[in-house]
Amino acid sequence: MELHRLLSHTFFLLFLFAVAGELVCATEHQTYVGFRPKKLFVFGDSYSDTGNNPISLASSWKTPYGVTFPGKPTGRYSDGRVLTDYIARFMGIKSPLPYRFRKYALGKLQYGLNFAFGGTGVFDTGNLQPNMTTQIGFLQGLIKDKVYSKWDLKESLALVTVSGNDYGAFTSSGGSDQDLPSFISRVVNQMSIDLKQIHDIGVQRVLVTTLQPIGCLPRQTVLSSYQQCNENQNSAASFHNQLLQQAVTRLNNDTKQSTFLVLDLFSSFNTVLNSKTYSTGNSKSDTPLKPCCVATSSGAGCGSLDENGKKLYTVCKEPESTFFWDTVHPTQAGWRAVYLALRSSLDRIYS
Repeated sequence: MELHRLLSHTFFLLFLFAVAGELVCATEHQTYVGFRPKKLFVFGDSYSDTGNNPISLASSWKTPYGVTFPGKPTGRYSDGRVLTDYIARFMGIKSPLPYRFRKYALGKLQYGLNFAFGGTGVFDTGNLQPNMTTQIGFLQGLIKDKVYSKWDLKESLALVTVSGNDYGAFTSSGGSDQDLPSFISRVVNQMSIDLKQIHDIGVQRVLVTTLQPIGCLPRQTVLSSYQQCNENQNSAASFHNQLLQQAVTRLNNDTKQSTFLVLDLFSSFNTVLNSKTYSTGNSKSDTPLKPCCVATSSGAGCGSLDENGKKLYTVCKEPESTFFWDTVHPTQAGWRAVYLALRSSLDRIYS
């Protein structure tokens, strides 16, 4: 009976992922010129994770996550779709399955795989989930096991997201402002090594995101009642992004082609936040820095319950009218707006 329930739950989750991919892909078609990737391999953190973190530990598997789409939690850190889903949409493919479900859906791996785990970083961040180097090793293992061939990799695109967990771990472990610049250099240097490794495996083109304006995340702006960004944090993000752009330029010079492309989340987040317009362009917010899902008790978070099962959070009436879902992550509407702001950059994939 226990095995039956486990299998039923697993197949239900796979059904949700399949439906998500089909509905995303059905909404947009691309005209391809030149390179046309057929597979998407994803590495990184919660900005791209679509369900890899353990169900028993991650808030992304709790209500109200997934309330907008598909109506239930799917392991995404949002009320619906995330960046990965929109990149897959742009490519005209289904969103790749999370790595953790690979053994239950061998027939659904033709669109690639998602190796991203929420809370992780370039280095270990203390959440016991695999860092980026380990995630890349998972793909190498699948190649060794002949799940993917060299030809598959030639027709593939990689998405790499790094949204700041390394810096959160640095601060939590007592790192000082004085030592932060050198640590940022270490992070970007390791990112460069990881990006090169992805290409050396055989992936044809690699997208890497800049840091978003981390000083504008609700966990920072709550101190000003969601009215002002922390400009010191944003300056640190800008320094990271400057070093990343330099690293990508060097990598492209080494490969003598535009193998590595930067997706500027810093600028796209700012563009959308300043416009205060999300979703279809008809929804506006007077407090764009305030999240939709807000904890009502100290130490609680979105999805938290007390010992009696009472909610320790509130959810706004219209998630489509807010940019942020929780203290760190955008809503589906927020991600869609960011995706639209990135469209001109994404066109370079096919050049």
